[in-house]
Amino acid sequence: MRQVVLDTETTGLSPAQGHRVIEIGCVELQNRRLTGRDFHRFLNPERDIDEGAEAVHGISRADLENQPKFVEVVDDLLAFIAGAELVIHNADFDVGFLDHELRLMRHPKPELAAHCRILDTLTLARDMHPGQRNSLDALCKRYEVDASKRDLHGALIDAELLARVYLAMTGGQGALLLDEEPSATDSAPTSAELAAAAMGGVASSAAAQLVVIEPTAAELEAHERLLARLREGGACVWDGPAGTDVPAK
Repeated sequence: MRQVVLDTETTGLSPAQGHRVIEIGCVELQNRRLTGRDFHRFLNPERDIDEGAEAVHGISRADLENQPKFVEVVDDLLAFIAGAELVIHNADFDVGFLDHELRLMRHPKPELAAHCRILDTLTLARDMHPGQRNSLDALCKRYEVDASKRDLHGALIDAELLARVYLAMTGGQGALLLDEEPSATDSAPTSAELAAAAMGGVASSAAAQLVVIEPTAAELEAHERLLARLREGGACVWDGPAGTDVPAK
């Protein structure tokens, strides 16, 4: 199974307000292994960058004056992601911006979903960790993925971090694929299957580590004294057949 983990940086928060993509970073996973192949481009957005956005990624308009425009790199991008499953955190944001770029250049297939499948790891994280913080930073801490080398957000470094978080999130039984080369006849599990395996693996691991502690003689004696006091008021529901301390059915 080939997957591409993707992230973008932009001039602002909404393509509806004319904001543009200024950086695209992708890393490749093949059968749940980082291959070392990546796609990374800075882009000239032909417009100013919001102050808030620049504070997040540290990229100024001056940094991008000599960079290519989206239309100049789109063929290379689509070739890199073709046929893969795209893994994106908060996919609505990145896909919305990339679809906007495709529409601006009047691409014949102006939706990213027409070129590849898309998996949103934010949705996956919310299913696995309901009620918790599920930002990329929070997930890095939860899964002990080292993000100490990142001072500012960047598309390529965030894609690399997300790849490691995704592999940790969907580890479970699928983690065996990291240690064994798949045969030619093996079919790679889907992301949904890996997520289910991860969630099931957590439950299985917890059950395997369950420790049963037997009561001491003193505890059994105290328990019996309590039952005797309960019997003074009538039938005790904890008395099972033949006077055993098992609830009657």
